[in-house]
Amino acid sequence: MIFDPADLISWLVQFILPFFRIAAFLMVVPVFGNQLVAVRVRLLLALSAAVLIFPLLPTLPVIDPLSLAMLFLIVEQLVIGAVLGFLVQLFFHIFVLAGQMIAMQMGLGFASMVDPTNGVSVAVVSQFYVLLVTLLFLSFNGHLVVFEVMIEGFTLLPIGGGSVHQSAIYTLAAAGGWMFSSALLLALPAVTAILIVNFAFGVMTRAAPQLNIFSLGFPFTLLFGIFILWVALAGFLPQYQQLSKEVFILLNELLRMA
Repeated sequence: MIFDPADLISWLVQFILPFFRIAAFLMVVPVFGNQLVAVRVRLLLALSAAVLIFPLLPTLPVIDPLSLAMLFLIVEQLVIGAVLGFLVQLFFHIFVLAGQMIAMQMGLGFASMVDPTNGVSVAVVSQFYVLLVTLLFLSFNGHLVVFEVMIEGFTLLPIGGGSVHQSAIYTLAAAGGWMFSSALLLALPAVTAILIVNFAFGVMTRAAPQLNIFSLGFPFTLLFGIFILWVALAGFLPQYQQLSKEVFILLNELLRMA
């Protein structure tokens, strides 16, 4: 078989651009983009995914591989892939923030442990929520849905299809507010219950000044906070489903706006 070198270069260019978007996505998205997964493994996954979806992609523009336009397209694909993965990362950090709020009210704000996925210290409650959400995310095939959304993005936001719309940038910025508000709503029942307990101890201290609130209040608040976490687990699954639905809707809207 005889191949024209120009055709080989054209095929290589058209293959590299989707590969950069998928690689940037896998470097940022949770589960695959954490420190427990080696960079070589992520690059191999990106290469395999690019090979599989390459025949399904729309016709890509023919561009000189050594031109400035090619460099701009590579940067654009890296940004798009990183943004899509960043939105999924915000979904996971909702539960990290909610756990941090609850831990601060329980008195566990000082009890932090190293998160092996991100390499930073987080509260124990946050680490528990992260592990729980990761297991739910994998058990409900959330990783497959995320890959499907990313592949659909090549149709909604094709390579070389134009610049990013201003509304897409605003949606990305508003996602930060959505993360904080969702975390507050998730932690609000537990925080309110623990606040009532602290208020009751304050009344007891005023009624009986000789009562040592520091030796009695901390262990009781800690035990009551653990009980509240156990009770709150009954409604955790509906909250997870609602938030996961919102993040997938947000991903779809971002791709359509762009």
